[in-house]
Amino acid sequence: MTLYDIKVVTNKGEEKTLEEYKGKVLLIVNTATRCGFTPQYKGLEELYQKYKDKGLEILDFPCNQFFHQAPGSDDEINTFCEMKYKTTFPRFKKIDVNGTNEHPLYNYLKNFGDGKFKGNIKWNFSKFLVDKEGNVIARYGSTKSPSKIENDIKNLLGE
Repeated sequence: MTLYDIKVVTNKGEEKTLEEYKGKVLLIVNTATRCGFTPQYKGLEELYQKYKDKGLEILDFPCNQFFHQAPGSDDEINTFCEMKYKTTFPRFKKIDVNGTNEHPLYNYLKNFGDGKFKGNIKWNFSKFLVDKEGNVIARYGSTKSPSKIENDIKNLLGE
């Protein structure tokens, strides 16, 4: 199984695989709308606007596992992000990133390669950087702001 075989559901309820993102640099983020890190949406959108035409995709997976900081419906979360932070990158259905109901995507990301990305997600706005071939390149904690990973993204884009 590759990253591109994993099934996801968009925030509009459409099931698909990640195949359409093959050949792109991906930043995969578990998010929440009522978190101290929620303002990172602004930085994520800035990165997206700057690099989307060069091959970057930011994939937003809301998660309500951390003190219930993403309590809304998928529609409510989407409306909040679009209205408050003007986000335009793809957003998916709310998922679990740890535990018995952990989404297969997060199982894949955390167990990629030699296991150097292993371990539970500790909080909202943890980020995984994936190269154009679907290899997980880096894992960043919540405190790493989007602007602090711009150089890593630029390197993968060949900038």
